[in-house]
Amino acid sequence: MILPDWTPQLYPLMNILALATGLWLKKRQPPDQQLTPLEQFWVGFAAFVGAMTAARLPFVIAGIHDGQELRSLIFGGKTILAGLVGGYLAVELTKKILGIRTRTGDSFVVPVAGSIAVGRLSCFVGACCFGIETRLPWGVVFPTVDMVARHPTQLYEFLFHSLAGIVFAILRSRGFLKNRLFRLYLVAYCVFRFSSEYLRPEARLWWGLTAYQWSAALIAAVFVALLIRDTDTPSPAEAYC
Repeated sequence: MILPDWTPQLYPLMNILALATGLWLKKRQPPDQQLTPLEQFWVGFAAFVGAMTAARLPFVIAGIHDGQELRSLIFGGKTILAGLVGGYLAVELTKKILGIRTRTGDSFVVPVAGSIAVGRLSCFVGACCFGIETRLPWGVVFPTVDMVARHPTQLYEFLFHSLAGIVFAILRSRGFLKNRLFRLYLVAYCVFRFSSEYLRPEARLWWGLTAYQWSAALIAAVFVALLIRDTDTPSPAEAYC
């Protein structure tokens, strides 16, 4: 498959659609009766700002070091791994400031998964975040990059997050793994991202692993530890998230 060379023009529109998808899905989530409307607003706002800031931060730091232009620093690349962690930490900080002890992660997992799924489609049409060369029949040629058939890793991520959204929506509707869904989603994505990095042309660092793989391994370890702590915690209301 050869992607038309005009598809990068759809990139801004797809990003807007990704944000709209997340907002629409969040509206459809059962409201948390333990939070006031104002508290819900601040938690959601913190999640958005924290995610957007953290997703851009690694590229901003690298760009400053390389002397890039201001426009490139503002509108350049983003990393989902950092964005997810940044959103999580921003919510935790906001809840601590507001004195909220209710866990809110379950209400975010489906909207976040849906938003990222559509966001990966924007990466696909924008011809970024592509994979290594492949001879598989579903390989995609991105003419704005080169004329080599590559793994459509953007579509692999689209499928992962779409499936995750469906699975976690079912789990939440049935009350399974209550107050643990967002952390499970983060761990699942870290495992997926660690594995899919072998299909991406990223620079290899120590032990032949990419920076994303090292980040995914560290983040997964932290959230697995938190899940284990949750299992040993008798009263979920006494812990955050």
